Amino acid sequence: MAGIKDKEAFQRLNFLYQAAHCVLAQNPENIELARFYCFTQKTIARRLVLRQDPSVKRTLCKRCCSLLIPGVTSTARQRSRRRQCVTVIRCLSCGLSRKFPNNPKHQLWVDQPEAQLENQPQTETQNQSSKTAVQGDTSKSSSAAPSTHNPSS
Repeated sequence: MAGIKDKEAFQRLNFLYQAAHCVLAQNPENIELARFYCFTQKTIARRLVLRQDPSVKRTLCKRCCSLLIPGVTSTARQRSRRRQCVTVIRCLSCGLSRKFPNNPKHQLWVDQPEAQLENQPQTETQNQSSKTAVQGDTSKSSSAAPSTHNPSS
């Protein structure tokens, strides 16, 4: 079976996310409908144990499930403390604040090459388990064969 597992579910999540954006773009008064779409999206992802992209998760409020659009449903402020600049996004519905680093060198784990499964090096435990399986097969074949060597003679 080629392709992505749960492709239809990811398409549904994408549709709900886009629908929430469109509803708020057409009429910013429809916050409740957009919140319903986002809550449904979060529920589907939780039930099917689907990993969402961090950029999508950053635009959803964790407390009230509303879509965080700066100036419409949230406020975005730049703060700096002790040489560390952060963006503080505050939900206007529930008041939850989230902080994200502004470091241009910061890279999310998902975007790093080590996060990709194809780039993962094999660990020694995986190599040892495959070696013991091969050794176990050879020892069984050698013990099953009749021994021609007689040490007592």
